[in-house]
Amino acid sequence: MSKSFITRLLSSVVLVILILLGMVFGGNLLLGFTLLLSLGAAYEVIKVTGIRGEEEKPILPEIVAAVFIILYYLACYAGTITPGIGAPFFCMMVITFGYLCIFIVYVFAFPRYHASQIAGLLFAMTYAPVLLSFWYFTRMLDHGIYFAWLIFICSWVCDTAAYIFGSLFGKHKLAPVLSPKKSVEGAIGGVCGAALVGWLYALVLTKLGVTLEYMHWAFPLISAIGAAFSQIGDLTASALKRDFEKKDYSNLIPGHGGIMDRFDSVLFTAPFIYYLVILIY
Repeated sequence: MSKSFITRLLSSVVLVILILLGMVFGGNLLLGFTLLLSLGAAYEVIKVTGIRGEEEKPILPEIVAAVFIILYYLACYAGTITPGIGAPFFCMMVITFGYLCIFIVYVFAFPRYHASQIAGLLFAMTYAPVLLSFWYFTRMLDHGIYFAWLIFICSWVCDTAAYIFGSLFGKHKLAPVLSPKKSVEGAIGGVCGAALVGWLYALVLTKLGVTLEYMHWAFPLISAIGAAFSQIGDLTASALKRDFEKKDYSNLIPGHGGIMDRFDSVLFTAPFIYYLVILIY
């Protein structure tokens, strides 16, 4: 076995273990894990988009983003332990004041920072961190340990099924300029594969004595809808790389590229799973 294969395998094992621990224990452990992922993802977006100015200190955008993300995840925590107020109040408070502070700096330091830098920083601060926080919110729901797995069924099962169906039956390009290898047939196969695994997941839970209402039709439905959006998340991250002519976001996950390379689809499935669960249950 080559060194690169062993590195990729070990990284996969460590990543799966961390995800399993976060899923099983939830709470502060998952909050801390998603915080670390968000910090890494924001760093990658800042690097890829090149939002620093020629005279900007290399570390300043990362510090601004890190402070905002830490405060945002503290708001997530505060929202889950404060009865009657909830996470939306605290999270929107941090986002609102974070944006205001950055625009205050932009105005009073003008013309040191260009509008494109400010827009890029706001994007880096909120894109992955806010969307990824819905993994934590989903896990913190009643019976959240069961719902949270749907996020990865939608993302990773869809990705595998889309690859298999695309390889066997793919004829019509899904996004020929952005991702020439992806096909319409593969996309449909990914949605169907996720729905099938969602249904099997509901059957397994039933065998284990879990009796959630509606899950025999809700889980396949949620998985199918989430799978459709997971592919948009994947294409979105690819488009961003293409715009800035980058192959990978980073090498933070050895052998796999960056956090954005591995969690791009999860960013889109997590909020949709959360809201679908809220609407159905």
